[in-house]
Amino acid sequence: MKQLIECVPNFSEGRNMEVINQIAQVIEKSDGVKLLDVDPGYTTNRTVVTFVGTPDEVVEAAFQVIKKAQELIDMRVHKGDHPRFGATDVCPLVPVSNISMEETAVYAHKLAKRVGEELDIPVFCYENAAREEKRRNLANCRAGEYEALKERIGTPEWKPDFGPSVFSESVAKSGAVAIGARDFLLAVNFNLNTTSTRRANAIAFDVREKGRPMREGNSITGKIVKDENGNTVNIPGTLKGTKAIGWYIDEYGIAQVSMNITNTNETPLHIAFEEVTEKAAKRGIRVTGLEIVGLAPRKTLLDAADYYLTKQQRSLGVDEKEKMKIAIKSMGLDDLKPFDPEEKVIEYLIEKENATGKLIDMTCEAFANETASESPAPGGGSISAYMGALGAALATMVANLSAHKPGWDDRWEEFSRWAEKGQRIKDDLLYLVDEDTNSFNKIMAAFGLPKSTDEEKNARSEAIQEATKYATEIPFKTMQRSFEVFELCEAMIEKGNPNSVSDAGVGALCAKAAVTGAYLNVKINAADLKDRVFAAQITGAAKDLVEKANVLEKELLRRVEEVIG
Repeated sequence: MKQLIECVPNFSEGRNMEVINQIAQVIEKSDGVKLLDVDPGYTTNRTVVTFVGTPDEVVEAAFQVIKKAQELIDMRVHKGDHPRFGATDVCPLVPVSNISMEETAVYAHKLAKRVGEELDIPVFCYENAAREEKRRNLANCRAGEYEALKERIGTPEWKPDFGPSVFSESVAKSGAVAIGARDFLLAVNFNLNTTSTRRANAIAFDVREKGRPMREGNSITGKIVKDENGNTVNIPGTLKGTKAIGWYIDEYGIAQVSMNITNTNETPLHIAFEEVTEKAAKRGIRVTGLEIVGLAPRKTLLDAADYYLTKQQRSLGVDEKEKMKIAIKSMGLDDLKPFDPEEKVIEYLIEKENATGKLIDMTCEAFANETASESPAPGGGSISAYMGALGAALATMVANLSAHKPGWDDRWEEFSRWAEKGQRIKDDLLYLVDEDTNSFNKIMAAFGLPKSTDEEKNARSEAIQEATKYATEIPFKTMQRSFEVFELCEAMIEKGNPNSVSDAGVGALCAKAAVTGAYLNVKINAADLKDRVFAAQITGAAKDLVEKANVLEKELLRRVEEVIG
């Protein structure tokens, strides 16, 4: 599987859309990367851009977009509410898939070296790309912001890692850039029903990890307490892995607590929301909603949905789209403007880019019509997987209805666990709907390989066998996952809402049809395998599942009849 890196450069321009569009166009025209999001802020005068791609291509695109920002943005005239010290202020690389943080840091150094040497921009390497401990913290690298840059880069302590250490006319225009490798950073703003920046800052100091300076007598006007080395003593905040400040946003007419969550494992988004809400309430202020700057990982919102469903004592085994709605409404993500998960969740954007007419994205009518067409796929394997998914869906429905049944409130967690399991099985089988058709297409592609020479013939024969083996394994996976539906149905027949017992019975019928149908595909594809040992093993295991499915179906239908009768 290919490696993917996300890049999230922040540019010191959030008002001039012509400049912002030119910057975005550089990324759009770059090979091997996908522009995911462009999020300008007028008051901050800053734009956060997010793109993703393979490592070398991301580094190239990042270099080109930093070059474009150097050309278009003049830091000598820049004003904005957000801390900054360069036209491209920060440019972090974030590992997304199949790449380690250490490998990502190597790419960050590669980019930093090129920017420093070819563009003559001072570069500070931060976070996991930092070359010394004190530079890990972006705030240390950017201390004093642009206005302090002239003095700082000429000192031994803060000489840039790459690029010039002299404040030339070119540097005066471009400023510096911080390039790093980091975990996913969640940038969020908590909307407050106040216009007071001082109150917003007070809340920020309550929660951010660094906290606030300790003062003598715990008085606002008291003298700041220093330790024996002369360093300020801080009262820690309540949220680990967070940085926060308060500000006033003119375009919204409200104050916000602006927060970077640098470790969502330590502080999940919903916990930050609850804590800021609590601290605001103690100061007579209400959090009206939450704004996500840039993109968020899928898990962040799903974890939030699970948290709020649990607080409501509701089943967690609901559809993912429903969970997204719950997260949005629970944290007021649509308070200031509409929030569309398809445009704000990074995995959804990547999936959308890679989507190529999936069967499961069709309407029921279109799927039936496509099956009925003269095309050989989708065929029995895909239909079997879909029947298995329907069986899992029916059992999950019964679990969710049971979790919400009046008088059964003390059993909601029991049924929630069943519903969650059902959702996982259903999702796996929906994936196999398309994968079964893809496996058939792999066989067709292998048959289309050239066969002019003996070498080509051997390669073609080997490819056909590999594709056929895969096309045998996929329906077997469908059998295995569909067989698990029986356990769900049995639990719902025995323990679930008796008013829905017939639905659990139909789920068992679907599971039986799915197991039997997929078995036929295993047999027909295994017949063409030259590896007869493998063929015998997989068909033997498949036959065993069919025999067990036959027994279970009859037994479960008997129990359904007993409950109904």
